Amino acid sequence: MDAVTDAKHHAALSLAYSGGLRVSEVVGLRVENIDSKRMVIHVQAGKGKKDRFVQLLSTLLTELRAYGRISRPRPSLLPGRDPAKPISRETIWRACRRAADKAGLAKRVSPHTLRHCFATHLLESGEDSRTIQMLLGHGAIRTTCRYLNVSTAKLRSVRTPLDLLPDTIAP
Repeated sequence: MDAVTDAKHHAALSLAYSGGLRVSEVVGLRVENIDSKRMVIHVQAGKGKKDRFVQLLSTLLTELRAYGRISRPRPSLLPGRDPAKPISRETIWRACRRAADKAGLAKRVSPHTLRHCFATHLLESGEDSRTIQMLLGHGAIRTTCRYLNVSTAKLRSVRTPLDLLPDTIAP
């Protein structure tokens, strides 16, 4: 994220990562979708025309307010070159690829990678898969499971049933 220098692009990628949003959902956000009183983002008509709410982090709210003071977006939260239209999906993809290149990341990174990272990081911090499913807006838990990549460090730290048995000396 530090490699993104444009305020609008940084806001777009921050929204994608902090809320696990799809690029189409980021593009579709309007100013009124940001609810700073309840600290939520209202994602309207996501995939499957489903609405959902995701958490609005205070750091993201601060960033969006700073961005808003500079650009005065209306009605789209992230307007494109034509202020009457939202930023394009392609612009967000290009910004993400440029940032990954600038950061020297060897793996291919896309805005959708940020969605996967959101889910994985939640899982690794102890969040349950059902909550992650709701945050991602998935109808089926099977879909969510494809997003949940577990690090090898996490796998090594799992306590097995044998770990829970009292120490015994092998015969």
